[in-house]
Amino acid sequence: MSVDAPGLFAVMPAAGVGRRMGGALPKQYLPLLDQTVIEHSVQALLAVSAVNQLVVAVSADDTHWQALPVASDPRVRTVIGGGERAHSVFNALNALQAAEHDWVLVHDAVRPCIQPGMIEQLLQALGDDAVGGLLALPLADTLKQEQSGRVTATIDRAGLWCAQTPQMFRYGLLKTALRDALQAGVVVTDESAAMERAGHAPRLITGTASNLKVTRADDLSLAAYWLQTHKEQR
Repeated sequence: MSVDAPGLFAVMPAAGVGRRMGGALPKQYLPLLDQTVIEHSVQALLAVSAVNQLVVAVSADDTHWQALPVASDPRVRTVIGGGERAHSVFNALNALQAAEHDWVLVHDAVRPCIQPGMIEQLLQALGDDAVGGLLALPLADTLKQEQSGRVTATIDRAGLWCAQTPQMFRYGLLKTALRDALQAGVVVTDESAAMERAGHAPRLITGTASNLKVTRADDLSLAAYWLQTHKEQR
């Protein structure tokens, strides 16, 4: 690797409390097979040898993260997150010693089924891109608009995609885009939204249905199925 070749870093926002899941335990710490949800997510990122460092942003009152073996991995650093995803990601970016043109992967703590091979494909697809992009899936279901529990319209799904993670952007561009959004009081729900607001056009890379986000209780059994399937296919 040449001196000027971009480095690769990773960020994982994990300060959420998982209100939609219910229960006292944040969903990233729920048991999944023989580990917690977040352990599977972290290990997938660390399995990519090009990742120099992973910064995990947890809540100030988190009592679970430091007890996990992955928290003490030499490539893992912990920071305190914020009230919204964007705050957590921005805090993690500030903890990185990265150059402006370096790459940053941002991955949800509750997407435990991402495979290292899929991350490698993302790296290959975006390696020469000036901005970056994200894994996503073209929308397959018919979209309905609702009001008071009844359908008011059917939305054309042509050109619509469901965003996933990892999302991969140049460090300097992403940090600036998030900072500007936060300073303007704009709540962005993912990194692509911050980049779009800044005038960039992130590239869409087709992901897989197995890269699901654990949001509700029944997602855990589906995640377990995919993890077991991936293990058997190795």
